[in-house]
Amino acid sequence: MDKPVEEMTNAEKWAVFFQYLTDEEKRGKIIEIINREEGIAMALETLANITQDEVEYARMSTLLKSELDWQSREVGARRKGLTQDRNEANMENAQKMKTMGFLAEQIQAVTGLSIETIKQM
Repeated sequence: MDKPVEEMTNAEKWAVFFQYLTDEEKRGKIIEIINREEGIAMALETLANITQDEVEYARMSTLLKSELDWQSREVGARRKGLTQDRNEANMENAQKMKTMGFLAEQIQAVTGLSIETIKQM
């Protein structure tokens, strides 16, 4: 790393670039290498673009997951509400049918309630 950039081989420049790319203390040397080597400058730009694409992909994935989670909770809540409403309606209908003199088996066939539940009404 102490060797001047102009004396480095291409392989040495690439090695220094990758080894010290994120080392703040070596920033000046890395910038000098980037300024002298178009290929390394292009590689840095490609790395930056890939990294930005990955960040954007992660952001979009997180947003999509949040939206799907919210929709799933909404559907679950609706289903639970519909089930409760259906159960309440079946209980009301069973009570009316029982008052009208229907047999427990007939009430069960219409409402789906158990015979035990119907007899306890």
